[in-house]
Amino acid sequence: MSDRYAAYERLRIDRPDGLDGVLRVTISAPGRLNAVDTVGHRELAEIWRDVDRDDDVRAVVIRGEGNAFSAGGDLSMIEEMVADYAVRARVLAEARDIVYNVINCSKPVVSAMQGPAVGAGLAVGLLADVSVAGEHARIIDGHTRLGVAAGDHSVIVWPLLCGMAKAKYHLLTCETLTGAEAERIGLVSLCVPDDEVHDKALEIAGRLAAGSQDAIRWTKYALNNWLRSAGPAFDASLALEFFQFTGPDVAEGLSALREKRPPDFG
Repeated sequence: MSDRYAAYERLRIDRPDGLDGVLRVTISAPGRLNAVDTVGHRELAEIWRDVDRDDDVRAVVIRGEGNAFSAGGDLSMIEEMVADYAVRARVLAEARDIVYNVINCSKPVVSAMQGPAVGAGLAVGLLADVSVAGEHARIIDGHTRLGVAAGDHSVIVWPLLCGMAKAKYHLLTCETLTGAEAERIGLVSLCVPDDEVHDKALEIAGRLAAGSQDAIRWTKYALNNWLRSAGPAFDASLALEFFQFTGPDVAEGLSALREKRPPDFG
């Protein structure tokens, strides 16, 4: 394994046997459903630049360890953001980089989403060039339930994938989607049985790694201009989200999450 990946702590990185040119990135937070803490959030922003510069990589699979993709942002990280302007500014920059670095990574990315898929992990999962979800995956954008605007990846990609009506419904209500429903409305590329998610993602990555690299990468680049054209909407949503981390509702949202109850915003 290249030294460029040696410093990663929350991402486990390997090259699956028999799949030349495929890199596998595993979000790893055992016992916490792969929730993304401060270190993991930074690494999810940085990994795509390293992948892009790695001449030995022709396709990437992003998955979660065990039976979960990612349970979203670690609550302690959110509390730090609320309390500290410098932390808030840093995490905002990382959130922006997660989105734009996946979009601008020249190598095709395949996501394998099983179990809960929330927050920064979900951003990568849905921005992947091919998204594979287990039929019982639990996909949720929980921003408004936390008491902040749906920034992150939501505004840049949900309306394009599943249409404005469905995007508004799920982003405003935070209603959970199964993998099967996400495929039905076009939010993910494929839905497969839960125990086939990782194998299917590896199969697709292997096909992409074996294809014409210039043709695949330039097709990705051209298609992603649809996402780049939505950049101003994304930037506005991210600014509004992080502005609301200074507001009154996020304290109740955090308390409700910790106490596993519906929030009461009055």
